[in-house]
Amino acid sequence: MKNGLFGIWILTALVVGNMVGSGIFMLPSSLAQAASPAGVLLAWCVTGLGVLMLALVFGNLAIRRPELNGGPQAYARAIFRAGTRRSDFAGYMVAWGYWAANWSGNVATITTFASYLSTFFPVMASQAVLFQVGRFVVTVGGALTFLVCSALLWVIHALIVRGIEGAGKVNLVATTAKVLGFVFFIVVCLFTFEKANLLPLVQPRTDASGAPLSLLGQVNHAALSTLWAFVGVESAVVLSARARKAKDIKVATILGLLIALAIYVGITLLTMGALPQHVLMETNKPLIDALDRVIGSGGAYVMAGLGLISLVGSTIGWILLSAEVPYQAAKDGMFPKWFAKQNQRGTPTRALTVTNVMSQILIFSTLSESMSGAFTFVITLATLSYLLPYLVSTVYHVVMVVRGETYDTQPRGRLADGIIAVLASVYSVWVVKAGSSDWKTFLLGVAMLAVGMVFFPLVPRSRKESGEETRPISAEVGASSSARP
Repeated sequence: MKNGLFGIWILTALVVGNMVGSGIFMLPSSLAQAASPAGVLLAWCVTGLGVLMLALVFGNLAIRRPELNGGPQAYARAIFRAGTRRSDFAGYMVAWGYWAANWSGNVATITTFASYLSTFFPVMASQAVLFQVGRFVVTVGGALTFLVCSALLWVIHALIVRGIEGAGKVNLVATTAKVLGFVFFIVVCLFTFEKANLLPLVQPRTDASGAPLSLLGQVNHAALSTLWAFVGVESAVVLSARARKAKDIKVATILGLLIALAIYVGITLLTMGALPQHVLMETNKPLIDALDRVIGSGGAYVMAGLGLISLVGSTIGWILLSAEVPYQAAKDGMFPKWFAKQNQRGTPTRALTVTNVMSQILIFSTLSESMSGAFTFVITLATLSYLLPYLVSTVYHVVMVVRGETYDTQPRGRLADGIIAVLASVYSVWVVKAGSSDWKTFLLGVAMLAVGMVFFPLVPRSRKESGEETRPISAEVGASSSARP
């Protein structure tokens, strides 16, 4: 294998590792609060089908347009006529929004790692005041959490600098251990499963204002949480330039989705069967409480250890993904060329460094409880930035089918691809609408994207637009890309 290139198993591990992160440990409880057992099961069905359509879209685009490296940002640019400023702007804004969302997402994963580590080192949760400057209070636990989070960030930075392929292999080991750990959880919980805990299947639930929710309302409410669990399904596509074969991207995306879906549904169902609904809705540690019923108090240490392994793998995968976004955008002319610098091992060092510096700045939120509360709100805003690239990708696939792009040389499957693309687009529109129903969150999310407009003038104009008779940048990338059918 050429230096820095990923095979199908490393790509699959990145997809699974990025999807199955910190959220899985609280998901059974949050879903129980959002919907009754029937609503949760229907939400998994709707989300599973919708995300499968998205995965098929990403896989089809990776095979039919392997020269469009970087995923959604390249697809956004390709919607418009090549060489126009509209094309540059569309690609830039999708890249900016996705990259900015990753800063927050990375820190959320890293700080969750610190919280699980506190199970073994309780001093990390200490509320004793270390020092105070005005209203800014730093506790012992906050200071230790800051140091641990910073150390994890820069150790992984050093690992990736030593080589993309090596970091991918470490993520493969961590993801394999994670999957085996969750299989262990599923097998153990089979012995405590009680059907009565799921009955009645339809139970009353209310929204944030206290108004009762119908079954369909519960499905809508829970579907937002289940979709968040699948953020990362695009990982193999974003890293398409690192793949040995374009067809590996599609296989890894679909295989990774199916593995993650099996893990999520299995853990959700078995946790609901192990704990009564009222207990599940109240607990802050559903998986630990479920294991406690079988193996006693040692369950806390088992799940904490599993959580640490899971989060290390997720952190590696998401930092890799985050650095790849500005790197590929710079190579394709959507970000300043400065971000396209690589070292001799194929690592995009400048993009990686800027990404991690931004994450480090956000890690300062762990020093103060008030800052941490503000940071949690930023995480909520980042959701919209993850959803929009999905919508853009599905729209581009619809456009590509209508235009007949690539179907003159690969005519098979045009009708099927069109149906898949339309279904994925409808699903994406529904989720974006549901996710932005809170106007305050929606407007602040748009504001976060709008900040990126300030830096757009730094992006070089397309050479075609400036009058130079050279082929588009994306074609050059495609000619040198190792990802080929």
